[in-house]
Amino acid sequence: VTGSVDVGGGRIFGPRPRNYHFKLNIKLKRLARKSAFAFKAKNDAILVMQDINFAEAKTKDFKTLITSLKLDDQKVLFILAENTDNVYLASRNLKKVKVVTADSVNTFDVLNAQKVVMAASSVEVIEKILN
Repeated sequence: VTGSVDVGGGRIFGPRPRNYHFKLNIKLKRLARKSAFAFKAKNDAILVMQDINFAEAKTKDFKTLITSLKLDDQKVLFILAENTDNVYLASRNLKKVKVVTADSVNTFDVLNAQKVVMAASSVEVIEKILN
C-alpha cells in the first residue's frame, strides 16, 4: 500500500449538546415570589421607606443612605416603583447592592439579599403582581 492510511474513524453515536431548559408555570413562579417575600417579612428583613431619588448619580450619596439605614456589610436589594436612572447609576458600583424595579423583581434576588428595602410606591405594584 502506498501513501498514508487513516487509522480509526468517527464515533457513530457521538456526544450531542443537551437542552437543559426547564419550564416553570406562571402560577408556580408567583407562589415562589410570594413565599420569598413572606419569608423575608417573617424574619424582619423588609424595610419600607419613602421614594428614593438623587439629584446626581453619586455613589457617595448612595453609600451615605446605606450607612444611615445601618446596612453597611449586608447584601441589600432596593425595589423601586419605576426606573430612576440616578439611583441605579449611583448604586451599580457597590458590590452588595442591587437595584431593581418592582415589575422586574424575581425570587432569586429576594432570597439572595439579606435585607430588602422597598420604596413606598413600589409596595402597591408588588401587591398587584403577587395577587
